[in-house]
Amino acid sequence: MKLSIITINYNNAEGLRKTLASVAAQTYRNIEHIIVDGGSTDGSVDIIREYEETIHHTPYTIHLIWLSEKDNGIYNAMNHGIEIALGRRVVNDNHTSERDHTPYTVHHTPSQSDCDYIQILNSGDLLAAPDVTERMMAALHSFTRSTLNDKIGIPILYGNMLKSYDGKTIINRDTCGGDMYTPESFLYFYKGTLNHDCAYIRRDLFEKYGLYNEDMKICSDWEWYVRAIVLGGEKPVYTNIDVTIFDMNGVSESSGKNADIIKRERREYLESILPPAILHDYDMFSFPITQYQRLKTHHLWGVVYFMERVLFKLEKWHVLRG
Repeated sequence: MKLSIITINYNNAEGLRKTLASVAAQTYRNIEHIIVDGGSTDGSVDIIREYEETIHHTPYTIHLIWLSEKDNGIYNAMNHGIEIALGRRVVNDNHTSERDHTPYTVHHTPSQSDCDYIQILNSGDLLAAPDVTERMMAALHSFTRSTLNDKIGIPILYGNMLKSYDGKTIINRDTCGGDMYTPESFLYFYKGTLNHDCAYIRRDLFEKYGLYNEDMKICSDWEWYVRAIVLGGEKPVYTNIDVTIFDMNGVSESSGKNADIIKRERREYLESILPPAILHDYDMFSFPITQYQRLKTHHLWGVVYFMERVLFKLEKWHVLRG
């Protein structure tokens, strides 16, 4: 299986250098690295050319495709990278691109040969270890054999995202719930999201569900997951592997200056797909349900159940006395 790693960059030369070095260090031998630079003016293109020269002298097979041209934002750049991976966009000799208008086939039930995967690894983010890609691809083979069959790969495999401000000091390990709170219901995405940098997404899903919504500034990967997982029924699979080190200085840091944009974009999308009465129920009961899940996790549900039964008896006794 081939892994297409898509890296987008704009004027983040030093972050890009670290990202490219982490990809070049991978031991897996079938990587297509697609770099989409937004016309940087800080020397990023020179770093890409250095990287191109470096991988020519490594024993591992990294097929590099890169372009540098002005784009219309983060998700427009990501979509350009995905289109290249899908064969819909071609890169010219001068490292700009254009749409390939040749008809393509939509693979709703891919064969083994179609089971290539895409990972979004933005400039500044790192792969957690040199063997992480090899371990993730081995996990894909293992899950495919054990849970489905030899002809269809699992839709999405995701692991852990380590969070750091400097690429070295790990301040948090985000498992996206891991085995405890997996994204199996809409409530999961009402409260949070699945990290896209530590997820391997089967290539054909971008043909089936479309690309990222370029009208959104920050939450389009979340919206795409809702389309594919919640509305489309695709089932992601978790594996306990540290996949990436996420740069907390990035644009999507939800606790920072972009929190209001994230909240607004998510709310607008929820209002567009849910009837008001259902959205009202999510607003009212999402927190109590989360508390209930936490209590069950820590084996305290028995205490809560006992208290509820006591209250029920007291209420019943009060009614009978009245």
